[in-house]
Amino acid sequence: MVQAPTRSTRQRQAVAELLAERTEFRNAQQIHAELRERGEKVGLATVYRNLGLLVQLGQVDMLQGADGEALYRQCGQRQHHHHHLVCRQCGKAVEVADPDLEQWARKLAVQHGFSEVSHTLELFGLCAECSRAAQAGDD
Repeated sequence: MVQAPTRSTRQRQAVAELLAERTEFRNAQQIHAELRERGEKVGLATVYRNLGLLVQLGQVDMLQGADGEALYRQCGQRQHHHHHLVCRQCGKAVEVADPDLEQWARKLAVQHGFSEVSHTLELFGLCAECSRAAQAGDD
């Protein structure tokens, strides 16, 4: 884990507070726009810089969305390795931990002579609400 910077900035606090209020993954542009709507004077480059730092510090999770864009969220399981099931329509995310998956990853690494292996797994689909909305739109 990276040592925290000695100085916490107003902008970093604003980014962290916004993410603490949200359950869905958001991209940097969405975070920037929402901060500006709240009256925060913060540039997009500053948002990106602070998101990167918060990820590095383990305070925020980052994943690549289905389109390859970086998405950010403050997760409840920050202390434990976990994965995400993410709605590609609304961004809602569910944290999932699966001991069988972790055991499979370790077994696969050993079979191929790898050590110090890490992994990420993100699953994308439609949440129940978005799925119902999509089906209603097909009628």
